[in-house]
Amino acid sequence: MKNSGIPWIGEIPEKWETCAIKNVMRNISVKGFPNEQVLSLYRDLGVIPKNSRDDNHNVTSEDTASYKFVEVGNFVINKMKAWQGSMAVSDYQGIISPAYYTCYFTTDQVCRRYIHYLLRNDSYKTEYLRLSTGLRVGQWDLNIDDFLHIPMILPPLQEQQAIADFLDKKCAEIDQMVALQEKFIEELKAYKQSLITETVTKGLNPNAPMKDSGVEWIGEVPEGWDVSRIKGFIGRFSKGEGITKDEVFPDGNTPCVRYGEIYTKYNNSFAKCVSATKIEIQESPHYFEKGNILCAGTGELVEEIGKSIVYVGEKKCLAGGDIIILKHNQHPVFLNYALNCSYAQAQKSCSKAKLKVVHISASDIGNVLLALPPLSEQQAIADYLDKKCAEIDQLIAIKQKKADELKEYKKSIIYEYVTGKRSVCE
Repeated sequence: MKNSGIPWIGEIPEKWETCAIKNVMRNISVKGFPNEQVLSLYRDLGVIPKNSRDDNHNVTSEDTASYKFVEVGNFVINKMKAWQGSMAVSDYQGIISPAYYTCYFTTDQVCRRYIHYLLRNDSYKTEYLRLSTGLRVGQWDLNIDDFLHIPMILPPLQEQQAIADFLDKKCAEIDQMVALQEKFIEELKAYKQSLITETVTKGLNPNAPMKDSGVEWIGEVPEGWDVSRIKGFIGRFSKGEGITKDEVFPDGNTPCVRYGEIYTKYNNSFAKCVSATKIEIQESPHYFEKGNILCAGTGELVEEIGKSIVYVGEKKCLAGGDIIILKHNQHPVFLNYALNCSYAQAQKSCSKAKLKVVHISASDIGNVLLALPPLSEQQAIADYLDKKCAEIDQLIAIKQKKADELKEYKKSIIYEYVTGKRSVCE
């Protein structure tokens, strides 16, 4: 081994060389191919046809003449997300956003798959981040000249090929194991959702006499249950106010929830608010208290629109903008399960499927039809679902931990082999 002279690489085998990225590739910008298939660059998947997935919400321009032409074997870089490792060798011919860089290899003395693994591995991300400029995350920009001057390591060509072949096989095996864990997770989530929907519409007694609810989404319900629109039993709706990030303080005296936190910090319920503001409750009517339910007024996914959480803390709290507050006379935990079940989501998302950003109003939520058992039965259902969902969530956490461990193992394997810490000949 010898010192590579590259801080984030460390020692490399004696026969390996170092050079700048510009020694093996050059930037290129070829346009005027509007009829080629549009490609997308994913951090985890690399370059793929955009129409092969439905989770890319970036709108393709009506005029793609300015899109950059990509040949098979070109190296594509998302300059704003390079610090996340968003770059890859393309296995497809097509066109990609003009905001991306495309590079071609200038020598046949490199294995492109080896370069693909080397420049995407985590050890390089800190350097990409250091060289990126901009005011905030999402707007950081890696200059192509800075990228091309970054040092890299090159084993002999035959060893590059051997490393790439080994990693192709090993990573495919790990990806298959990750996919299996993620399949289990999706199945558990689907089971959880079906369990919730079944329980909040059919109850806990499988022998209970049933009646037609009169609502297609709900089907049959136990005879003693009512079916009502939310606005028929909610005390009142109110909206939150715009609490900006600058109005949240570590020493704030008023707990608060901002809109985005419904998706990022909380699951179906929460014991306390983790943000705080110095706005006084007395100065605002936009407060909620124990048992109230908060609904998100905006979302990117139709299946999550109107996601709700129930507040189980003791203090009055403030709600941020785009939060709909439901003050009601039902059992809060049961009501929250019902609001988030499949048939309620079907009503909330009706006619909103093609929207890029989905909005829902208090009126929309108020018109949702729910099956309502007596309050004593609501309590029993809430207790049952709390227990069962906790068990399912625990299984999901186990599977997720396994998937995360496999992903970390994959990263470590790539790093060790592309930097020569381990040899394919071992």
